[in-house]
Amino acid sequence: MATLVVLAVGTTVGTRAVTAARSRALPADVATPTDAYAVQLVTGSCLAALPDDGEVDRVEVVPCRDPHAAQVVAQYAFDRAAVWPGQEGAHARVERACVLSDEEVAAEVRLVTWAPTADSWAAGDRTGLCVAVPPAPVTGSFVDGTATPAG
Repeated sequence: MATLVVLAVGTTVGTRAVTAARSRALPADVATPTDAYAVQLVTGSCLAALPDDGEVDRVEVVPCRDPHAAQVVAQYAFDRAAVWPGQEGAHARVERACVLSDEEVAAEVRLVTWAPTADSWAAGDRTGLCVAVPPAPVTGSFVDGTATPAG
């Protein structure tokens, strides 16, 4: 019986440590390529590739000086006390926070929104992301205006 209690406590502590690590925000520009959970991304995070449409769990974050296919350019913070607005409502709210500059529009950059899912919302996720996707890989950052075609 005592072993079972210790095991259960150890499992709970271990689960909390993993959950905390998965939600720890990355720096805006990482020093080396990093496999990360979507909830760790912040404004400035550069993505090696844009995942397929649908739920996003993990992505490869790269230094912005390296060629990348997308970049988080803004975040939308839902109120902590907000009621789940539904998936379409969540995306609509995030989308309203996403704005491209005239230069980015002229360069055919498009925006993709990532909003919490019902499951991530239930786990406390209240952050939506605006992801800029250029027509071809870039180096530099959309956030500070240094993004240029790679190569």
